[in-house]
Amino acid sequence: MARPEPMDATSAAALEADASLDAQTLLAQMRKLAQLNTRFEIALNNMARGLSMFDADGRLIVCNALYRDIYQLPDELTQPGTPFSRIIAYHAAKDGCANSGEDLTRQQVWIAQHAAELQHGRTFTQTQHLPDGRIILVTIQPLQDGGWVDIQEDITEKTLAQERIAWLARHCPLTEVANRFHLRERLEDALQRLKPGERLAVHLVDLDYFKQVNDTLGHAAGDAVLKAVANRMRATVRDNDIVGRVGGDEFAIIQTDISGPEQAARLAERLVKTLNAPYRVLGANASIGASIGISIAEDHGSDADTLLRKADLALYRMKTCGRGNSYVYRPEDDEVALERMEIRSALRDALKNQQLGLHYQPIVDIRAGTVTACEALMRWRHPRLGMVPPSTFIPIAEKAGLIVAMGEWALHQACRDAAGWPSGLKVAVNLSAVQLDQSDLARSVRHALDTSGLDADRLEIEINETALLRSEARAVETLQQLRALGVRLVLDDFGTGYASLTYLRSFAFDKIKIDQSFISGAMAAQRDCKAIVGAVTGLAKTLGIGPVAEGIEAPEQLEDVAIAGCEEVQGFYFSHPVPPSEVEAAVALCVSKLPGAGH
Repeated sequence: MARPEPMDATSAAALEADASLDAQTLLAQMRKLAQLNTRFEIALNNMARGLSMFDADGRLIVCNALYRDIYQLPDELTQPGTPFSRIIAYHAAKDGCANSGEDLTRQQVWIAQHAAELQHGRTFTQTQHLPDGRIILVTIQPLQDGGWVDIQEDITEKTLAQERIAWLARHCPLTEVANRFHLRERLEDALQRLKPGERLAVHLVDLDYFKQVNDTLGHAAGDAVLKAVANRMRATVRDNDIVGRVGGDEFAIIQTDISGPEQAARLAERLVKTLNAPYRVLGANASIGASIGISIAEDHGSDADTLLRKADLALYRMKTCGRGNSYVYRPEDDEVALERMEIRSALRDALKNQQLGLHYQPIVDIRAGTVTACEALMRWRHPRLGMVPPSTFIPIAEKAGLIVAMGEWALHQACRDAAGWPSGLKVAVNLSAVQLDQSDLARSVRHALDTSGLDADRLEIEINETALLRSEARAVETLQQLRALGVRLVLDDFGTGYASLTYLRSFAFDKIKIDQSFISGAMAAQRDCKAIVGAVTGLAKTLGIGPVAEGIEAPEQLEDVAIAGCEEVQGFYFSHPVPPSEVEAAVALCVSKLPGAGH
């Protein structure tokens, strides 16, 4: 065997130089690789999402810090080579699941489904709900070598926000009950599931005198009352019943699985009693009431629109008959609804075509033996319905937005009529709550006085307690403006409201009218009424306010109020309301009926 020739010094040096160069290149490459690894690790651990990579055998290749944090994995489960199955088993145990045969089978099934998706080369997602409440969206993307990459994104806030938006779309955020849209959905669903012979009830609940709370205590107190109302309703109904808010102060209840109207009426009775109880909000007491209209499926209809409409009709009937109770729809209520629609339509024409009229009822001073004023009362003769009572068309006018125009017409007409009366005779004009809310009311009164030539002290403005309840906040300013004009202020229907004595202290009234409910019948036989009339009369005189007794229909009533100290009276005993052409005759008749007249 031939020996290699000895390497000369030059060759050896060259070889050594090459080796040194290779080592340097290798070291440079290793440094570059280490640098790249460092950069990769930094980038990996600063990702906004968790990341893990597994090989074709289901073993961990790499994961970032956020992946470890999301699942709170111990260090031994984040090392390369960790089986995917061990990580899944750890999750199950951490969720509180024991490693029972059933649990292990469920894990194996999940892993198998996971692998099946990967084999088909499909990217897929899954949502994980962690024990601490976080929600994680996992995207699994297959690799060409059979492995896969998991991307984890914390979508807790996004999911909760979406859920909140979806909830708000169906609920009232203040009261947390169903809104109008969702209530209708629930009603339609309940009707679809209704079996033959089964019934449900729709309760439409309107809060009485709620505006007073906003006007007197503020909107924060009003909101607190609405929350309390919703809570009381939920506490009164069953778990399977549905409570909703359909308007500002209007709620609805779907009472499922009832035997008939009697069961619905019993719930309504409990609701009225519960909602009428006083409220304590923001350190103050608040009092409201509730009126309820009821419709029954399938007695009154089988679809949501029909049932809601008929519950509304029932509510309207309830409020026309009085407040603070419930009423179940009856078929004849449809006629009332049609009549209401006809009246609403005809009212516009009546106002435009000057079909409305005023009648006047004298107010008599029994001590002086004179008629001091005449109250203007609106009258309307419908071409088909005949004489429509004010108790019918006035509420419709208020709801239709016509009452302001009608009231302004009445004010101007009454001033024009009174301008032709004897100078000592005043005219009294009623204001509705809606009119009292008008910011330019004082200007309208001033215009009526100026155009008619009537002296301001010959105009009496009558406001009832209900109007003050609805408009107390604005009433203070408005009544001060009216008084500055020189007109006289009268509190009507005294004793029927909720804070009569407060009003006497808050407003400078010239007169108060004692409601006829205290006068009707024989006062002598009703000791409490006689005592009330006497007490009110004495209080009024002490405050420098003139008391007027309404509803005098018989001589004995006149005698009773005279004994009680009331000097001004009004009622059918003296005169019914008469048209303008008969005012002078009515005044003379009233004087002739006074005790001692003609003697």
